[in-house]
Amino acid sequence: MTTHMRANYTLTRLYMAESFSENAEMSLLEKDVHYLVNVLRKKEGDTLRVFNGRDGEWLAEIFSLSKRYGDLRIIKQLREPQPAPDIWLCFAPVRKHRNTFIIEKATELGVAKLQPVITQRTQFPRLKIDKMRAQIIEAAEQTERLDLPIAEVPISLTEMLSGWDSKGRTLIFADEGGDAKPALEALQTLSAPAAILIGPEGGFDDKEREMLRSKPYVTPVSLGPRILRADTAALSLLTLWQAAQGDWQS
Repeated sequence: MTTHMRANYTLTRLYMAESFSENAEMSLLEKDVHYLVNVLRKKEGDTLRVFNGRDGEWLAEIFSLSKRYGDLRIIKQLREPQPAPDIWLCFAPVRKHRNTFIIEKATELGVAKLQPVITQRTQFPRLKIDKMRAQIIEAAEQTERLDLPIAEVPISLTEMLSGWDSKGRTLIFADEGGDAKPALEALQTLSAPAAILIGPEGGFDDKEREMLRSKPYVTPVSLGPRILRADTAALSLLTLWQAAQGDWQS
């Protein structure tokens, strides 16, 4: 029987790509076997929680485990699927460890999509999509999230704007120009679906700001009197959006 209550937080939580059903058996990846055996010291008969980003969360039992191989048996569903708020984060890639911070915290804060955007001042345009997805999974495992945000490949700012659904989604633009409305005030008047756009170190250049401000679906907002780093700006604006429009009000 399905329950809507949260599962026991003390149980290990593991992402698996397969679809789940009661009594289904599935093999563990070698990296997950290493984690269960060498880090958590799990053994046959132990239980854990598994999720795949689609089917909610399920209770599973380890019925076979060695140093390199392991198998699980799915027991029952613990939580039904729960979609994320309809908010995207579009961000200019920055330094490696700061990208990690942005990806992790955006996943924790419930974004539905992560879209890297290459701007004129983007100094670190390369971003490994496989590593980005691995960071998303790890953050989701640790934060009780049931779904996974979509990880998109990097595109240019011009390309993103040319393909934007201008009638369906507001683009919230963190503008350092100083003449935009305070972020919380602006966000309280908006509604989902929406996307947040964070620029690179050094901000957007004048032509990019002019282009963004010319779009009817773009809402510029101010994050206060201090210039925030890109990762700080992303975290701050996502937090404000969640408080004003997201599922923190549930």
